[in-house]
Amino acid sequence: MQQFTGSDRSSGGYDYIIVGAGSAGCVLANRLSADPAVRVLLLEAGGADRNLWLRLPVGYFKTIYNSKFSRVFDAEGGDALNGRRIAWPRGRVLGGSSSINGLIYLRGQREDFDTWAAQGATGWDYASVLPYFKKSEAFAGPESRYHGTQGELGVSELRDDHPYCGHWLDAAQQFGLPRNSDFNSETDYGVGAFHLTIAGGWRSSASVAFLRPVLHRPNLTVVTAAHVTRVLFSGTRAAGVEWIRNGSRTSAIADGEVILCAGAIQSPQVLQLSGVGPAALLRQAGVPVVVDSPEVGANLQDHYQARTIVKLRKPHSLNDHVRNPLRLASMGLEWMLFNRGPLTVGAGQVGGFARTRYALGSRADIQFSVMPLSVDKPGEPLHRFSGFTATACQCRPESRGMVGIVSADPMAAPRIQANYLTQEIDRRTMADGVRMLRDIYAQPAFRDLVDTQVLPDSTHRTEDDLLRFGRDHGSTVFHPSGTCRMGSDARAVVSPELAVNGVSALRVIDASVMPRMTSGNINAPTIMIGEKGADMVIAAARQASSAGLGALA
Repeated sequence: MQQFTGSDRSSGGYDYIIVGAGSAGCVLANRLSADPAVRVLLLEAGGADRNLWLRLPVGYFKTIYNSKFSRVFDAEGGDALNGRRIAWPRGRVLGGSSSINGLIYLRGQREDFDTWAAQGATGWDYASVLPYFKKSEAFAGPESRYHGTQGELGVSELRDDHPYCGHWLDAAQQFGLPRNSDFNSETDYGVGAFHLTIAGGWRSSASVAFLRPVLHRPNLTVVTAAHVTRVLFSGTRAAGVEWIRNGSRTSAIADGEVILCAGAIQSPQVLQLSGVGPAALLRQAGVPVVVDSPEVGANLQDHYQARTIVKLRKPHSLNDHVRNPLRLASMGLEWMLFNRGPLTVGAGQVGGFARTRYALGSRADIQFSVMPLSVDKPGEPLHRFSGFTATACQCRPESRGMVGIVSADPMAAPRIQANYLTQEIDRRTMADGVRMLRDIYAQPAFRDLVDTQVLPDSTHRTEDDLLRFGRDHGSTVFHPSGTCRMGSDARAVVSPELAVNGVSALRVIDASVMPRMTSGNINAPTIMIGEKGADMVIAAARQASSAGLGALA
């Protein structure tokens, strides 16, 4: 790796400039720089990922809202949330949000990708994307039709067997849900333990898995603390990138392509600041229009969850264990000696997928995540009582929001309108998911463990009560996506090859290109998008080279 040292301007010198060292950006940097003849510049607004809390799996409780590692945006929840605003943290560090997320590795349902293809994202059907999931995966179990073991991303089965999580799984089966040992195989329907992005007891972020092993490459330059201000255009061709670092503006020219991997908030923001977006919005912000692209920033989607919390009769919650010095020491030893125990947990130990009364067809429409602890939100102290948490999250919300710049100032946060629960199906699905969780708590395997219902309390009895509860207490699952929609129609922001429509030499490769968000956590699909996108970039370069040689002949 070469660290950029220029202070004013770098003229040329790079084939590809990648904006954002997150889940997709780290994959791109790895795959593109594998060719020693290709010069790659990777720009990241945050810093290095050397902090212990970024490596320890359970460390996301410390880092997700920490301004050293995360930029916390302020999203408007919308009228359905009675005007509540929701904090949206996004990773601002090497590895991006994969360095601060809850580690759950879920690919989504095969129908998610078949729907993408049916709606115009040609080549993104399940059969076409499965090889890319397997390519990046270093699964700790056996290689199979669904899992790869030769990749870089560590994927591990659950390493903490809390007995009360086992009781919950038993109760869910008594409720009528089948046991599922692998949500990433034939179907996600049922309940079981989640796979986590862990390798050797440590977090396997995109930076650790894909970037760190190739930092020695002389053709890869990584610049941290680089806040990208805009893409530079020559006519409608992306010619380079400008950024601010330590108060100084710097720019670099790309002989090949500029690739935005800044995520569902900042990829559309950078496009809009560069003159690619809804013309009226750009003019209002004082940005010259390069291409009127009305859907840049539109189609914003996010998973919204409602948390249920019960107080246990006996002090067997992690809330109790972390306040016991002997228990805490035991957790540390279990992690150090065996790479197991509570320090390896993610944002859900067990859970699963089910169908509410509002599900269409046979696909699961609700996701459950279960933890033997309770807290108001990550980063805050665990509750003083013996808490147990189960959340309900709608898999495929119909509500849509948008991201839009408010001025030409690249340092200003964009306006984020999440517009949660604007659609009746979203509200009903969420409320029914909470009802299902209550029914699971009431099964013989779990009911005698419960002292009281804390959230929602026992006064919430009817569906309308639960609807009101969801409006008042629900929040994000940190999965913004869709704001640079991929498709074959004229209004799509990017083509199925992830090229930005209306301009040349510019792609977007991250979660923002999802036409519809996947039915679960989105880190694994984003890494897959990075893998497939890298192949597309390489194929385009080879085709251009062949065409050039043909012309010379």
